[in-house]
Amino acid sequence: MPNFAANLTMMYHEHVFLDRFAAAAGDGFSGVEFLFPYGFLAGEIRARLQDCNLTQALFNCPPGDWDGGERGIACLPGREDEFKRGIERALGYASVLGNKILHVMAGRLKPEQDTARNRAVYLRNLAFAAQQAAPHGITIVIEPINTRDIPGYFLSLQGDAHAICREVGAPNLKVQFDLYHCQIMEGDLAMKMRRDIGGISHMQIAGVPERHEPDSGEINYPYLFRLMDELGYGGWVGCEYSPRAGTSEGLGWLRSWLQRG
Repeated sequence: MPNFAANLTMMYHEHVFLDRFAAAAGDGFSGVEFLFPYGFLAGEIRARLQDCNLTQALFNCPPGDWDGGERGIACLPGREDEFKRGIERALGYASVLGNKILHVMAGRLKPEQDTARNRAVYLRNLAFAAQQAAPHGITIVIEPINTRDIPGYFLSLQGDAHAICREVGAPNLKVQFDLYHCQIMEGDLAMKMRRDIGGISHMQIAGVPERHEPDSGEINYPYLFRLMDELGYGGWVGCEYSPRAGTSEGLGWLRSWLQRG
C-alpha cells in the first residue's frame, strides 16, 4: 500500500498550521509535507512531528518572492547567490525535521527570456544543490508543473525533467512525479510511471481537473495505487489537494485504503 503524506499547506485549513499535524495523525496519516517551513522555528515543527509520531516527507527550498509571484529561482540568471543561501537554509531545517527529500522549484520565465541561458543556470544550480545535499543523505527533487496553474513555469514535462537529471548526473537528483500536473500536461500516467519509476523519489496526487480529493475527477487512482505497489515504489505519496469541504470528511478514499492494510 502506498505511504500517504498529508500536505499541510493545502489540507486541514480548519486548523492553524501547527495544529494540523495532530489532525493529520488523527486521520491515519503517518507522514506530512508542506510547501515551506520558514515561517516557524524548526524546533516548533519538530516538536509537533514527534508528539504526533509523524515523518516529515518533504518541503520546498526557498522560492524567491512567493507573494510577488515568483515560483522558484533555480533557472534565473543573477540569482545564484540567493539560491545558494536558500539551499543552506533548507538543509538547516531538514537537519532538524529529518526529511531526506528537498524540492527545488525552477522558476517562471517571461516570453522574452533566453531559455538556453536559463537552462544552463538551472543545471549549474541543481548540481550545486545535489552536491551540498549529498553529505546529509538528502535527495534533491525537481517537479514538472502544469502551465495552467503556473503560467511560464520553466519545467513542465516529465521527459525533460528526467533528461535534466541525467545531464547533471548526480545520484541524489531525482524527479518529483505529481500525477495531477502530469495529467493536465501529458496524460498517459501509467506508462510514464512504468518508464520513469527508477528516477522518481516522490509522488503527489490530486483529482483532475479541480484539484480536489483523488476519488473525484478523471484519474483512476485505485489502478495507479496498485501500479505503485506493483512497481515496488517505496517513497511517499503526498496528498497535495484542496478538499471539497472538510478535510477529514473527505478522507473516505484514504480510509478504504488503510483498511486494506
